[in-house]
Amino acid sequence: MLRPILAIVGRPNVGKSTLFNRLVGRRRSLVRDVPGVTRDRLYGTTTFERWQATVVDTGGFEPDPSSDLIAGVRAQVLQAIDEADLILFVVDGRAGLTGLDREIASVLRKSDRPILVTVNKFDEAQQDVALGEYYGLGFPGVLGISAEHGRGVAELLEVARALAPAPEPEAPGEGTRVAIIGRPNVGKSSLVNAVLGHERVLVHDQPGTTRDAVDTPVTFRDTPYVLIDTAGIRRKGRVSEALEKLAVVMALKSLERAEVAVLVLDASDGVTAQDAHIAGYAEEAGRAMVFAVNKWDLVPRGLVQKADVTGQIHDRLPFADYAPVCFTSAIRQEGLGDLFDQIDRIAAEAKKRVTPGELLAVVRQAVERRPVSARGVPLRVHSIHQVGVGPPTFALRVNLASDLHFSYRRYLINSIRHACGFAGSPIRLLFRRSGPKHGARGKARRA
Repeated sequence: MLRPILAIVGRPNVGKSTLFNRLVGRRRSLVRDVPGVTRDRLYGTTTFERWQATVVDTGGFEPDPSSDLIAGVRAQVLQAIDEADLILFVVDGRAGLTGLDREIASVLRKSDRPILVTVNKFDEAQQDVALGEYYGLGFPGVLGISAEHGRGVAELLEVARALAPAPEPEAPGEGTRVAIIGRPNVGKSSLVNAVLGHERVLVHDQPGTTRDAVDTPVTFRDTPYVLIDTAGIRRKGRVSEALEKLAVVMALKSLERAEVAVLVLDASDGVTAQDAHIAGYAEEAGRAMVFAVNKWDLVPRGLVQKADVTGQIHDRLPFADYAPVCFTSAIRQEGLGDLFDQIDRIAAEAKKRVTPGELLAVVRQAVERRPVSARGVPLRVHSIHQVGVGPPTFALRVNLASDLHFSYRRYLINSIRHACGFAGSPIRLLFRRSGPKHGARGKARRA
C-alpha cells in the first residue's frame, strides 16, 4: 500500500528528531541538544494499530536563510511539505510561541495541507488550558505531547490517522537496497541526485553536509531501487565531535541493512587510507560491493587508463578485489548505466545458490592442486553446503578445522569464486571438524 506521508516541520531544536525516533520506534535520526543537527529529509515508517504512514524528519526551518547551507535546508523542508499529506508542526511547549514559529505558520498556511500543531516538551502539570496560545496560530488541530517520554504520542497518531488520506495500493516490491558510502565530499549525494534527476539530497561543498542516512526509492530503467545516501565516514578514531561519531554509527547501520554497497572514490585523490577503512566496513558487513570512481570528468583525457586505475584499486584493496569498478561523473550524469548494470549483476550473484555436489567437486579439486597438511595429517574435505546468501556462506566439514592458515582459507575462497562466480560479494567459509574426537590427528600427535 502507498502509505500517507507525515512531514515533521518546525524551527531548530524543538524536538523534531526526537518525535521522529519515537514514531518510527528506533533511533533513525540524530538527536542532540544542538540546533541544526538534522539537515536532509529522513524517512521512516510509523505503525499505529493496523495503520501505517511514512514519516519525514526535516531540518530546522529558517524562512529567511542567512547562508547557502541554510538555504539548502529550507529548500529541502519546502520539498518535504510539498510531498506531505499531513504536516506535524512542532513547537516548543516550554519556550512558548516565538516570532519564528509564527513565520513558519505563515508559510505552512500556503501549503494547502492539513496542519496538526504538535506542542512538544509539554508537561502534564500544564494541563490543556496552556494550549490556548497555540490555537492563536490559526490551525484547528493542537495537541500537547512529550516525544522524549512518549506521552500523548498515541493520541497524536490517532488524530493523524483521521486527518491523513487512506493508504492506496502499490506495486509489490521495493527494489534492491543500495547504500552509497564513502568518505566526506567525494560526491555521494551528487551521485544520488544524478540518478534521480533532481536535488533530492542536500548537496554543498562543505564536507559532512549529509549526517543522516536518507532512503530514496527510485526507478532507473524501469527497475526499482532504494538508494541509501549516508554520512561521509571518517575513521572512528579521528572523529572528534560526538555528533559526527553518531553519524558514522548510523551510516554503518545503514550499510548493514543494504544489499549492495557503492563505495564512491574521488578520481582526483586515488585510493586513500580512509577509503580502505570504509571498504573494510562493507566487507565486514558482508555486502556486495562496487567501486564508483566519481569525478572522472576532472581527469584529463588520455592521462590515465581505466584499466590502470582498476588495477591500482585492487592492489590497494586486495581484500575487496572481487568488487567491480565503474567510472562516473555525477555532474555530467555519465557512467550511471554501467554502474546500475554492475549493481544488478552483483545483487543477483549475492543471492545465487550452488548445489553441494558441485561445491564438493570444486573444493576437492582445489585441495588436490594445492595439498596442505598439519603435523603430517593431510587436509580432507568431507562435505560442503551453502548455508546462506548475501553474503554467500558455506559450511565445510574437514578434519583440520582449526589448523588452516588464513592464506589457505583465502585460496579456497578464490577457488570457489573462480568456479562458481559470486562476483562483487565477499564469501564466508565456516569450518567444522569432522570425524571422531580422537581420529587420525590424535594418532599423529602420539606418534
